[in-house]
Amino acid sequence: MDGIDYSPLFLSMKVAAISTSIVFLTGVYFAHLFTRKSFFGKSIIESFFMLPLVLPPTVVGFALLVLFGKKGWIGSWLLEWFDFQVVFTWIGAVIASIVVSFPLMYQSATAAFGSLDSRLENAARTMGASEWRVFWTVAFPLAWPGLLAGLVLSFARGLGEFGATLMLAGFIPGKTDTIPMAIYFAVESGQMEQATFWVVIIVALGFSTIMWLNWWSKRNMRRFSTDKSR
Repeated sequence: MDGIDYSPLFLSMKVAAISTSIVFLTGVYFAHLFTRKSFFGKSIIESFFMLPLVLPPTVVGFALLVLFGKKGWIGSWLLEWFDFQVVFTWIGAVIASIVVSFPLMYQSATAAFGSLDSRLENAARTMGASEWRVFWTVAFPLAWPGLLAGLVLSFARGLGEFGATLMLAGFIPGKTDTIPMAIYFAVESGQMEQATFWVVIIVALGFSTIMWLNWWSKRNMRRFSTDKSR
């Protein structure tokens, strides 16, 4: 397509990649910790983690704007100490994607770690393995299918995020215009051909992601069934 600016595609991929990396590390950490530990207030913290999943994205965006705005708790601190603001920058889009996609990663990782046979981990401990070695050589490989599903879902959610991103990062062409926002504002300005182009791109990306996840899941489930039958 002639004359089209591809910056929304590159920005969306960058935002989704960075947010997914952060969500994966934090989601795996908290999911593993919370499935192994019981403490007072655990259910409250888990409910807080899952809250963005049920709230409208604009509500999440408003809460982020309150936190990271110039007069917000975090925003005023960043501005005073580092002369840096998150609002109306691509980093705001990353933060919005992290918040809305974290519940998907956390939920998948919790289910994956919760289904593990704890006797395998205990057997490794009785052989002298450290907690880090038990996690890295036993828990993580066995939970990997569930973790990968959460990883893919988080990436897809980050790629398609719109409401919270618009509230926090705004729409600045060439700076904060992700694909979903490029579609919305193209329709608003009557540029239907350009909107159709971006719709096709994001549908293709989402479809490819789901197809790959289904293929990978079936392949590994079949291998798992074969191993069990031996």
